[in-house]
Amino acid sequence: MSKKVGIGIIGTGFARTTQIPAFARVEGAFIASVASHSLENARTTAEASGAAHFTADWRETVAHPDVDLVCITTPPLYHCEMTLAALENNKHVLCEKPMAMNVAEAEQMCAAARDKNVLALIDHELRFQDGRQKAFAMLRDGKIGTIRHVKAFFRAPHRGDPNVAWNWWSDKDSGGGALGAIGTHVIDSFNWLLGTSISRVFCQLEAQIKTRVDKDGVSRAVTSDDEVNLVLRFADSDLTADTTGVVSLSMTEGPSYKNMLELHGSLGSMKIDAIGGLSVAPRGEKRWQMVDTDAGETIEGIADTGFARGFVSFAPKLIEAIRDGKTSIEYAATFEDGLAVQRVIDAAHESNISGKAIEI
Repeated sequence: MSKKVGIGIIGTGFARTTQIPAFARVEGAFIASVASHSLENARTTAEASGAAHFTADWRETVAHPDVDLVCITTPPLYHCEMTLAALENNKHVLCEKPMAMNVAEAEQMCAAARDKNVLALIDHELRFQDGRQKAFAMLRDGKIGTIRHVKAFFRAPHRGDPNVAWNWWSDKDSGGGALGAIGTHVIDSFNWLLGTSISRVFCQLEAQIKTRVDKDGVSRAVTSDDEVNLVLRFADSDLTADTTGVVSLSMTEGPSYKNMLELHGSLGSMKIDAIGGLSVAPRGEKRWQMVDTDAGETIEGIADTGFARGFVSFAPKLIEAIRDGKTSIEYAATFEDGLAVQRVIDAAHESNISGKAIEI
């Protein structure tokens, strides 16, 4: 099929820095419409991306006749409503994480997508790093045996600066916080790599910076988390048996960015770094052995955290699938995958409030 694929963008943060530049590299893709709460942001983003249409009303974008794929990159508060509208207009959907504000919304989104012959995906772009896909295959080949324990460590120090302004990210009621922004990626990574789901979670959340000043100079309380600690247990599967996990996420700790997964099995260990670098250590070995992987390409002008590399690899597969009339993409996170993650997120919030481990 030679048809060009029109992309509708809702939100001008991550979409402008990462998604639009990645799509610009894909032959046959073009930005058809840009929507933002700020008409000025929509206009400047449209001008920079070559989009012929921009608006402060996202409903115009999801209904636009030139839009085939709607990319929803807004605060999570709006994900459900926007997704349902896009599906009603028979558009393909790529929704940012967290999928929704709660399980009920996520279930509603899944139900709406089941009746549509479209892609309905969550943007877990790290799945498209070459190193993670090699890890996926190696785990299934029994490289490190049955998985006993997993660890995730994430550190991004920039929100440790109290001068970072208050915005929706600081507001729990808008879906802000590290659990939704980063914890969703970790949970999805473990679910996907291990081919199972989390069966129990104990969670402790904290806001290390208690107040921030908003754009109007008003000091406001921070109600979302910037530190997350999780203790997990996984359901048994072909790869797991009595498997446990720990997760430590911080948006305030220094001195530098770090994002690492470790998986420890009966025959050895595996670790994956931020840009998809993969290492293994057979049981008894004292040193990690690097696996040959393709780091892919990142996007100039933004921090190389690995997410852009994943999306640059993901973008052409999205366009190819739409042009070929497909409704699934190998390795891509579906709405059902997003729902599985949302169940853990909701349970983590419940655990944090109750101080008890929650069975899922």
